[in-house]
Amino acid sequence: MATELNRRSFMRGTLLSTAALAWSRPSRAQPQQPTAPAPSPAAEPAPAPGLPRGKIGPLEISRLLLGGNLLTHYTHSRDLRYVYRLAARYNTDEKILETLATAEAHGINTLVMHNPDHPMTLLRRYRRERGGKIQWIICPTAPVEPDLVKYRQAVKDLVKDGAEAIYLWGVTSDALVNQDRIDLLVKAVAIPKEFGVPSGVGAHSLDVVRACEQHDAQADFYIKTFHHHRYPTGPKPEELNAPYNEFPGYWCRDPEATAQFMESVQKPWIAFKVMAAGAIPPADAFQHAFRHGADFVLAGMFDFEIAEDVQIAQTTLAGLTERVRPWLA
Repeated sequence: MATELNRRSFMRGTLLSTAALAWSRPSRAQPQQPTAPAPSPAAEPAPAPGLPRGKIGPLEISRLLLGGNLLTHYTHSRDLRYVYRLAARYNTDEKILETLATAEAHGINTLVMHNPDHPMTLLRRYRRERGGKIQWIICPTAPVEPDLVKYRQAVKDLVKDGAEAIYLWGVTSDALVNQDRIDLLVKAVAIPKEFGVPSGVGAHSLDVVRACEQHDAQADFYIKTFHHHRYPTGPKPEELNAPYNEFPGYWCRDPEATAQFMESVQKPWIAFKVMAAGAIPPADAFQHAFRHGADFVLAGMFDFEIAEDVQIAQTTLAGLTERVRPWLA
């Protein structure tokens, strides 16, 4: 009896389940209700060849420049160590070449980065194999020593490769000023001019720009960090102990002092780290940089960010009404 009861219970449950399933599905004999079409992926904005430009010496440069850290896989990601590997896995050689082409297609005509061997090989490939025209502003990482032999050779090689401008790496210039070796800094700035290209100075510390101006270093342009501290992980006043720091993550120690001093500098200024390594949205970052005097913005961008960032830069520049510092480029 128990066996029969269990069998009956099973059959009853199965039939009820089958009926419920059939009721829930539309019958083939009955027309199905039309369903809303699946949303199509957002279309990428059209290329923007009208991105405004300025000049550094003879070079005509887009107001938005492509930063090289994402292409060299050097991402400032604070304590998120996996991001370095993630960027390296995403930005393969082919993806880097695609990114350069995407930047050019959207009106970005200049790249800024340091000179690791492999990424430099890709830049050469892009020009030779893909017909790329994007300009290079490169900072050699060779040491600046009293004889300047290694640094001069690095500059010579980069110009021979096709670099349109050279600048002194910010890490190097910060150290030279901290060591009170302004004399070496001035000599290093003069070397690219020997090879007929514009020469600039990169800096995280505002003291570098001050020293260059005081000692008439003859820099053609500056590449200086610039971002506000109004982001959730921004540094507290007591944490601002160095020109820049990965933890808590800031690269412009005193944005107010930077903006104020740059008003007196009569040379083109490329602002970099404007998004504080991704902590500040680009619309906010670009507005802050251009409004407070930057002539150009250098931004690290993955390929899928370029179209949107170019549109943001265009909108920002078109609507810019408050700017104390005159355009120097």
